[in-house]
Amino acid sequence: MNIRSLTRGDGVVIGAAVLLFIASFLGLYSVEDAPDSLELPSLWGSGPVIFSVVLAGIIGAALIVVARGLPQPKKVVGLDLGQFGIAFTIFAAWSALGNVFDPASGVDNIGGGSDGPDLGLGLILALIATLVMAAAAVATPLVPALKGALIPAPRPAAPQPYGGQPQGGYGYPGAQQQPYGGQPGQPGQPGPSFGGQPQPGQAQQGQPQSPQPQQAQPAGDFSPFWFAVPVPRPLFAEDGSPTPIAELAPGTWYLAVEQRGANLVAQTQDGRRGVLQDTSGIQRG
Repeated sequence: MNIRSLTRGDGVVIGAAVLLFIASFLGLYSVEDAPDSLELPSLWGSGPVIFSVVLAGIIGAALIVVARGLPQPKKVVGLDLGQFGIAFTIFAAWSALGNVFDPASGVDNIGGGSDGPDLGLGLILALIATLVMAAAAVATPLVPALKGALIPAPRPAAPQPYGGQPQGGYGYPGAQQQPYGGQPGQPGQPGPSFGGQPQPGQAQQGQPQSPQPQQAQPAGDFSPFWFAVPVPRPLFAEDGSPTPIAELAPGTWYLAVEQRGANLVAQTQDGRRGVLQDTSGIQRG
């Protein structure tokens, strides 16, 4: 699972699930002027409330978070886990609303009161938590503010150009390379090249030094760059196949190696290349 793929809406769902779990330990009923010896039950003391409200809401939130963090959506009977999670949260909110309208559930006159018990703090918080959870689960795919990444993607300190070698490794531009077959020279002085010929900087006295030819610049205006996506995006094969070969997840930096019109050819960490068709909102490194 990739936690950086979670959205702000998922964060609201997680917060509501935590509030629902805390509310489950609070009172199911409240009785005015109740004697000290009277112990009122928590939400765990009612089977219908604990199964249809607390457990249904927590399970729904867990399914939504797990479905968002998986690289590939998992489906059950044609529906993915996220859709099942949304259905669970809506069911939990509906059940909490029903228990609010009928808090006594057949236990009238508890504690000797003539009008029966009132709503407990736990039941009120459970209703608020499930309503917020269901609203966030339904609105996340629709509201752009909730679709943003929950954890911002870190910017790379110094991304290396495409094809470059790690710093300090073979081919590092800052390291002095010895020519093949040459002998090591003194610091600051290049050694002889293969076959004993002097280096360009070791021209003999009296012989003019010829200017070194400049390397030709690569054609085209595109330069490879690092980027991150704000939400999970599919990566399609370069041959135009409609089946995605990978999914780009937020919080991970990918390398754009080529541009084809409005599309980018991206390379994943394991070396796979594909076409990113939706480039809206990407963050360049």
